[in-house]
Amino acid sequence: MRGITSRQAEILSFILQQQQQQGVPPTRAEIAAHFGFRSANAAEMHLQALARKALLELTPGASRAIKVTPAGLKALGDSDVPHAAQWQSSLREEISQQVETKYAAAYQAKLVAELQEQAQALADKFGAMLNLPLVGRVAAGSPILAQEHVERTYQVDPAMFNGKADYLLKVRGMSMRDIGILDGDLLAVQRAADARNGQIVVARVGEEVTVKRLHQQGHVVELIAENPDYEPIMVDLREGNFAIEGIAVGLIRPDGLQ
Repeated sequence: MRGITSRQAEILSFILQQQQQQGVPPTRAEIAAHFGFRSANAAEMHLQALARKALLELTPGASRAIKVTPAGLKALGDSDVPHAAQWQSSLREEISQQVETKYAAAYQAKLVAELQEQAQALADKFGAMLNLPLVGRVAAGSPILAQEHVERTYQVDPAMFNGKADYLLKVRGMSMRDIGILDGDLLAVQRAADARNGQIVVARVGEEVTVKRLHQQGHVVELIAENPDYEPIMVDLREGNFAIEGIAVGLIRPDGLQ
């Protein structure tokens, strides 16, 4: 035999037999008695020699803490002692169990890491969510964010918008159809009293609130629809009651919200 003596193979075999028959490994004294050694110290010397070859694992201070390693099982299976085939079978079973255990542990660790990452992503997302009031119909002459105008509150991701949103306005009508703003859509609005030409604004004209594209030249304001069926609204700032309530920064289809 290479790397293991006949006596060492017999000791390994005895340890495994005792483990199977008694449910626990033998003590040093039991090994000495079985092989006719003069003392338990002689058994200890054999065990230490096996441990140095990595064929056994020993726990100091525990008389029965003796474990045959996979290398020990393989060495025993390669030997000519009785039950070698049985130890080869035990080796394959133990290695298979170890592989399954390591695979299961690795898979579980990967799964836990993925769940933790997802949980953190959700926490980050919902920690940064905005609670935006939804404004429905606006009564004539009253502030757009008056409590009686707020139908409900939505929690939304601010990353959906092109700027800071302060509220959602429910769109009425199809005057902005050609740029994708449809009846019933929720327009994300940033409160503002001024806007640049070309921006989509929420404007108050007299007692009505409307969503249009702004164009101003001097004291004349033109609120332009994005639908040829609607005429522009012309306002002379010297005469008309006009105010910008906000600038559109995004759009939400109501079926995309809970």
